[in-house]
Amino acid sequence: MNRYNERQLKKETLTQVLSKMSGKNIIDASYQTKQLQGGTLGEVWLVTGIAEAADGLKQPYKVVLKIQKKWERYGDPDSWRREYDLYRSELGKVFTDSFRWPECYFLEIKDEEIQIWMEYIDGISGLDLTGEMYERAAEELGRFQGRLYAEQPTFFRNLNNLSSVDYAKNYYLHYRSWEVVYNYIRSDDCDIPRHLCKMLIDLDENADEIFSRIEKLPKVLCHRDFWVANIFYSDDKIRIIDWDTAGWGYLGEDLASLIADEADVEHMVDYYHRCIPAYYKGFSEYADLSHITDPCIREIILIMFGYRLIEWYMFAESSDTKTQHLKTLQKIYEFEGIQMN
Repeated sequence: MNRYNERQLKKETLTQVLSKMSGKNIIDASYQTKQLQGGTLGEVWLVTGIAEAADGLKQPYKVVLKIQKKWERYGDPDSWRREYDLYRSELGKVFTDSFRWPECYFLEIKDEEIQIWMEYIDGISGLDLTGEMYERAAEELGRFQGRLYAEQPTFFRNLNNLSSVDYAKNYYLHYRSWEVVYNYIRSDDCDIPRHLCKMLIDLDENADEIFSRIEKLPKVLCHRDFWVANIFYSDDKIRIIDWDTAGWGYLGEDLASLIADEADVEHMVDYYHRCIPAYYKGFSEYADLSHITDPCIREIILIMFGYRLIEWYMFAESSDTKTQHLKTLQKIYEFEGIQMN
C-alpha cells in the first residue's frame, strides 16, 4: 500500500469529482493511486478505478490529484497557491480547445495545503515532442497571448496572485549576486570554454541596455514554466499543466523556456529557427508586431538560464551531465546573429 492510500481518499470527494467529470450521478467508486511526481512540498497522483453511476452503469476512469503544501519561492511567496487561485478565477474561460489547461473538477484549500482534482491528459510530452509539435506549441502560445493582449479581459483586474512582470529580471539579478557562480566564470580555475564565459560576462556588462530593450516589448500573461515536461500534444491540440509560476512578463519569455529549459540540445538551433516565427505568427493574428525588429529571445534565454546552467554545470555529479550543460550553453552562443524572417 502506498503512502497516499494510507491517508485514504474521501469517498464523498471522489464521487463528487467523478460526477462532475462524467456528467452523471456517481454513487460509488473503487480507486488505486500511482504517484506521477512529487516531493516533500508537492505531489501529483494518478487516481484510477471503476465508477458506478446511480443508473447502475459502471465505467473506468482516470483523474489527477495534485497536492501542494505551502512553501516560499524566491521573490514569489504566494506561488504555492497560485494554481488554486487561478482555477477559481475566470481564466479558464479564455482558453480554446486547441490551447488550454486541464479541466478542474474540485478545489480545496486547508491547513496551508491545496488539493486540485483535474483532468488526466494523455499525450506526447517532454523530449518525445517533435519539431512540428514544438512549432505548434509556439504558435498556439502566441495566439493565446496575442488574443489576451488585444482583448484585455475585464477580469484581469481581479487576478491579484500573479508573479511580477520583473520576475525574470529579479531572478537574474539574484543569481548574478551569488559570488559562487559570478566569480567562477571570471576565475582562472574555470574550465568552461572562455567564449561561453564571455557570453555571460558580456550580458552582465550590458544588462541595463538589454533590459531597456526587453522592457519595450509588449507585456503579456506568461505561463513562466513553459518547458517540454509541462506541454502535452494530444489529438493535434496543446495542453499545458503547472500554472503555479504564471504572471505578467514580456513577449517571448515563455518561448525562451520552450527552446532552452532542459532542452533537446541537438535540435536547439532548429527549434530557435522554427519557434520564433511560429510564435510571432500566432500573436500577430490579434496584434501588430511589425514594429518589433529585435525579439530579444537570445537575451531572454541568457537572462533566464545562463547562470542557472553555470550552477548546474558546477554541481553536476557526472561528466555526461556537465557535457550536456556545456552543449546547451554552446547552442545559446550559436543563436547570436541568427536572423528571423
